Amino acid sequence: MPPIAARAPAAQERSGFGGHVRSYAVRIRGGDMGALPAILGLIVLCVVFAVLRPSFVSKTNFANLFTQGAAITIIAMGLVFVLLLGEIDLSAGFASGVCAAVMATLLTNNGQSWWVAVLGALATGAIIGVVLGFAVARIGIPSFVVTLAAFLALQGVVLLIIGNGGNISIQDKTIIAIANKNLPPVLGWALFAIAVIGYGYVQTARIVTRRAHGLSHTTHSVVAARITALALVGGAAVYFLNLQRSRNSAIVSLRGVPVIVPVIVALLVFWTYVLTCTRFGRHVYAVGGNAEAARRAGIDIIRIRVVAFVICSTMAAMGGIAAASRATSVDPNAGGSNTLLYAVGAAVIGGTSLFGGKGRILDAVLGGAVIAVIDNGMGLMGYSAGVKYIVTGSVLALAAGVDALSGSRR
Repeated sequence: MPPIAARAPAAQERSGFGGHVRSYAVRIRGGDMGALPAILGLIVLCVVFAVLRPSFVSKTNFANLFTQGAAITIIAMGLVFVLLLGEIDLSAGFASGVCAAVMATLLTNNGQSWWVAVLGALATGAIIGVVLGFAVARIGIPSFVVTLAAFLALQGVVLLIIGNGGNISIQDKTIIAIANKNLPPVLGWALFAIAVIGYGYVQTARIVTRRAHGLSHTTHSVVAARITALALVGGAAVYFLNLQRSRNSAIVSLRGVPVIVPVIVALLVFWTYVLTCTRFGRHVYAVGGNAEAARRAGIDIIRIRVVAFVICSTMAAMGGIAAASRATSVDPNAGGSNTLLYAVGAAVIGGTSLFGGKGRILDAVLGGAVIAVIDNGMGLMGYSAGVKYIVTGSVLALAAGVDALSGSRR
């Protein structure tokens, strides 16, 4: 076996742009597909809908895609933590409904300020997560059974809070703005610049850190390519979102990045940092990869599981707030219908494994985009809800099949 000094140039060569591409190709052949299927599927779906229904690529519909898939994407972000452990949370949908109902009750019926109502919703989500996590991690009840029971119980809680056939209207301007208002165009460009510069700084700092520790690292050419791609895609999105979408701008101006977009980006950055740069995140991957090995290594797997369920339910609360903001009301079906199925589907379609140990927060965003595009595009084409469910279910089954085959090859 050659000494470390002799192996270093080879490792450095693999980290170049060409070496990076070859390494990625090797990972794909080895079964590590990552987010590639979701990205390719998203591109194909957008092209197909744009050809069949040109209104799909209109300025107004482009903005609608972000708000339409926001709640599902946020709930899916929380589900990633549970799926990484090889567990499942079937109650996330109705957990979001309960939290939204709590927020609406505090706002409308009790006259509380918006921040008190939001804190109440988040606290409710955290309490639900503690109960579920304790039942799974400490008592040892399978997560499928516990969360299925919670699925039924929380549905009843929503009915008790709102009342069968009732509806709680939301009139608070701050809550409504989350999913219905837009940022000023200048602020949208400013946040875009901050995002690109911040991403470039993080990537460059990682190179410097790994080089200082004598580890192989990606070259500046690879980082430059990533930053360029982010700048092109993000810049194009901000440009189109800043175009005037109102039919009569003299009466009302409708332009700018939707407020929900920077909210999702902030959650993406924060939870990605938690999973990749903290001890807790490394422990989540370790427990999901091999729980027994993690336990023998001294990791508190009970605490990790409980915290993962708390994060999942708290993110469900955030998703419920986003959904309530978009609808400007909460009804007894809040968090029901296809909410859970779409959220789980978003995480899995994006690349998170159902078998644990593999996934990223970005997967939820990509999968949420796929779900939103399918739902939006087929709605524009006039297809019924039944056809939408069949197509979405087929895409989910395909993603799960790719995950299973990739796991076998790995």
